[in-house]
Amino acid sequence: MTSHRIGYFVGSLSSTSINRTLSRALIRLAPENLHFTEIPIRDLPLYSQDFDADYPPEGRALKAAIEGSDGILIVSPEYNRSIPGALKNAIDWGSRPWGTNSFARKPTGIIGASVGNIGTAVMQSNMRSVLSFLDAPQLNSPEAYIKFDPTVFTGDGEITDAGTRDFLRHYMDEYGAFVQRVLDVTAPGHIGDLHASSKK
Repeated sequence: MTSHRIGYFVGSLSSTSINRTLSRALIRLAPENLHFTEIPIRDLPLYSQDFDADYPPEGRALKAAIEGSDGILIVSPEYNRSIPGALKNAIDWGSRPWGTNSFARKPTGIIGASVGNIGTAVMQSNMRSVLSFLDAPQLNSPEAYIKFDPTVFTGDGEITDAGTRDFLRHYMDEYGAFVQRVLDVTAPGHIGDLHASSKK
């Protein structure tokens, strides 16, 4: 089985983030061939086009982390029925300067937890619009809108409820298979490549 490097974003900056707890659970349940590295977003300045001529080290490091990943996993809360500002800022950094979109053709999964019943559904819908524009293929099924219960998720990522554990393991299995499918389709030499030997 081919190993894949997965870069993941946690969309909350909170020290008590339930989505960071969810990310730990997902990593525990993921197939063994997926190897996870968090892509940090805390220290990024607010994006401005003024930076495009000379990207700061934080922006270059972010783009390098995205480009060095075989797939991207986004684990995020929903703020005011939308994408948290820090996460959207990171996406803007990763997609610029114009013509150097680091997210293009990266197989991407979106998941999030909330204490409310809708479990980040609106954030995920907004995120899909953004990622579609950035040409990032997305795992569309299964959808995963998680209502967070602190009696189910322990701080280190253990899940005490068998049904929740099975569902999230299924999600990660599907995500791993999706990453492989996308990478197979976008391999060098496929229709759409300028040169058969070129690597996109």
